[in-house]
Amino acid sequence: MASRPSALALSVSVVAVMLPSASYAQIKGTVGEASDVTIQGSILEPEKLVVKDDAKLTGLIKTPAGFKVDVFARDLINPRMLAVSQKGFVYATRRTVGDVIMLKDDNNDGKADGAVTVASRPNMHGIAFDGNKVFLVTIHDVYTADINEDGTFGPLTRIIDDLPDAGQHANRTINVGPDGMLYISVGSTCNECQEDNPENATIVRASKDGKTRTIFASGLRNTIGFDWEPTTGALYGIDHGIDWLGDEVQIEELNRIEQGKKYGWPYVYGMSGINPHINPPEGITLEQWAKQSTEPVLGYTAHSAPMQMAFYDGNAFPADYRGDAFIAMRGSWNRRPPSGYEVVRVNFENGKPVRFEKFLEGFLLQQENGKYGYLGRLTGIAVGRDGSLFVADDSDGVVYKVTYTGAVAKQAGETPPVPNVVADMPASKIAIDLVNAKSDQAIAVKAAFGKDGPIAVQYVADGDNASPAIEWSSVPQGTKSFVLVADDPDAAKPKPFTHWLAYDIPAATTKLREGIPGTPILQEPKEMKQGANSMGSIGYTGPKPPVGDPAHHYHFQVFALDIETLGLEPGAKRDAVLKAMEGHVLGEGQIVGTFERKMAEK
Repeated sequence: MASRPSALALSVSVVAVMLPSASYAQIKGTVGEASDVTIQGSILEPEKLVVKDDAKLTGLIKTPAGFKVDVFARDLINPRMLAVSQKGFVYATRRTVGDVIMLKDDNNDGKADGAVTVASRPNMHGIAFDGNKVFLVTIHDVYTADINEDGTFGPLTRIIDDLPDAGQHANRTINVGPDGMLYISVGSTCNECQEDNPENATIVRASKDGKTRTIFASGLRNTIGFDWEPTTGALYGIDHGIDWLGDEVQIEELNRIEQGKKYGWPYVYGMSGINPHINPPEGITLEQWAKQSTEPVLGYTAHSAPMQMAFYDGNAFPADYRGDAFIAMRGSWNRRPPSGYEVVRVNFENGKPVRFEKFLEGFLLQQENGKYGYLGRLTGIAVGRDGSLFVADDSDGVVYKVTYTGAVAKQAGETPPVPNVVADMPASKIAIDLVNAKSDQAIAVKAAFGKDGPIAVQYVADGDNASPAIEWSSVPQGTKSFVLVADDPDAAKPKPFTHWLAYDIPAATTKLREGIPGTPILQEPKEMKQGANSMGSIGYTGPKPPVGDPAHHYHFQVFALDIETLGLEPGAKRDAVLKAMEGHVLGEGQIVGTFERKMAEK
């Protein structure tokens, strides 16, 4: 959620907002263009309270029994995301300053000895360590650097320069997964809208050299905080709910984030509730979108504004904290009474989340005049090498250190490594080598780039990303529909990389125009459906081979079928399409284009 510029206390009547907690089945036929609902919304922004005395400040913070909070560093202006290196040095990104600072406690007195700037780039926000390497992310760019012996960073090397534009949610975050890949959260540009760039409102997964990336999961409005559960390796993230659906709606969603799944936004929220503000893309219903979306595993108070999230893998807290998650809640502006302004604990049992519990409170105060004030808006969470917990407040420029002062029973040491829970698709052949046609009649396929010719930059991801015009002839008798599959067998992962998947193309259609939009169903040609490409979006995604690779070969394959429809919903995956085609292929043909990405085109 975006913060608001000033302290306000208003009640706003909002028309056509939401039926709280209604499922798509309950309100089917009453949503979208037919919506007629009214709720009460709020704008309530607590005023900032400043307490300069460390003892007085920490004395106002409430903790569970046995825990102690100290000011580790102050006057830091805008500390946002936190990370701890292998040597135990604490780092904070500062978005408004545009840098990363290192906070060291060389004399072990529990306080940082000062702040040292170790990297500078505008809009610096996400940070993650991987051995002696650090990864940093701004709005559009991902950087990496070596870590020097004294904890400072070497020169930054930019490995990604084309993350989507930001809009409302510019706070990119990054982490290194158990599979050795980079995971980058890319928020939506808006509160609720149809995004033009399929990478918005997602988590993307990239190689550590930045040369390749795909959409790992979509429908995530703004999942700033995410981390891997230490015993199962499952990825969990806490997503910001939609504003202006009422004081109690939309919950903040704790999602188990799995490869290839989508999580509802912007059309479906919470437990399959339908958002009547906005209609889905042409050709797919709200009911279909809800069925294709994954519900959260837990929900938290609406508008709390979840930020960084970290699983506790230390040994300095009581044993039942190990494997639980901590989340910083920055606080609401769109709810009465306010929510957030706290750190919460997610209790996990047997590797699964069971409930939220408050961990640090007292940052939100109701004053004698009845108005609300806040001591801090919490953003960053990181576990120290000594098992302590660091918490950043970006409003007052403070980083806190939380320790446990009671007795701690001896615990096991390092958490055993977990298996890689991300299963990449095994290597396969291109579609035309996997499908058996009923006849030897070859379909003649033509494309804008010509047979075995180089694909023009307008059709690739570094260009206009427009699908090329494709046409075909010599169609077998009895053809009732066509399927088009565009595969790249030269890609490393997945192999092949599918760039386009279209099916239920009417028999009367023998040409697809240039620049087919990425919608699930098209009006022209009528009833043509598009499936998921390997990038993780629907429709065409243009070639973007790694810089330095020799030219990749892109096989545009056309199949003639003896059935009018495969019986699949829009957004189907390649394996499902090929399976549905079995026994129905009358003929096939292909044209191959090539593309090599030059250094200057990056």
